[in-house]
Amino acid sequence: KVENRSLRQEIRRRDRSQGARPIGRSLLFTEVLKLAETVAPTESTVLIQGDSGTGKEVIARYLHGLSQRSEGPFVSINCGALPESLLESELFGHVKGSFTGAVRDNEGLFAAARGGTFFLDEVGETTPGIQVKLLRVLQEREVIPVGGTEPVPVDVRLIAATNRDLEEDIRAGRFRSDLFYRLNVIAIHLPPLRLRRDDIVLLAEGFLHRVAAERKEEPKAPAQDALDAILAYDWPGNVRELENALERAVTLTPGREIGAAALPQ
Repeated sequence: KVENRSLRQEIRRRDRSQGARPIGRSLLFTEVLKLAETVAPTESTVLIQGDSGTGKEVIARYLHGLSQRSEGPFVSINCGALPESLLESELFGHVKGSFTGAVRDNEGLFAAARGGTFFLDEVGETTPGIQVKLLRVLQEREVIPVGGTEPVPVDVRLIAATNRDLEEDIRAGRFRSDLFYRLNVIAIHLPPLRLRRDDIVLLAEGFLHRVAAERKEEPKAPAQDALDAILAYDWPGNVRELENALERAVTLTPGREIGAAALPQ
């Protein structure tokens, strides 16, 4: 029975890896994918580092899809989007009456992600207080809700991501070194799009087909001058900027062919 279950999981894992593999054929990106595919079946904590817009959540979801926890939930939160008090409640939960507005118990996202993967995006934006609590989760595998006294067991695979240089933040006293070492068990570094020139046209084609499918219309194609512009531009916003630029170009282009004028110069 154990062998049968393991074989079924391996078949599902291979099917997912072939069907949902992130787009890219450049050497730097294929090395990232190989590393992700190697560590995905493990329970190791992963830290994904890269500039904004490089696709850190895409890699996190890829890891989840290839993991033993793929049937469980994938829960994510942007740590830089919430103030400390609200982030603490969202992560660890709270008990009724623990603060103004806490009209009922809230289990928190660590508990909600049980059996699955919890993705902490922009973990470098967390405050020292939150960092201490995250360290406890990683060490003890339990959380204590805000206002509570009883620990709640945690059963998640943790993936964190940041666009910051955490080692520089450690030297500056902005990030705890012990938390960094707990998060940085497996390090994945995503290269910026300017170093993935071989992937730009592939990504553009993929985005154009996706936009067309969403709008239920035939995909538009870039003209030669548009392709030249796409390849010449440095894309400081990385994959996200490329995607947004192409969606804008599709919207503003009446014909079937996208010209360079609709793209960043």
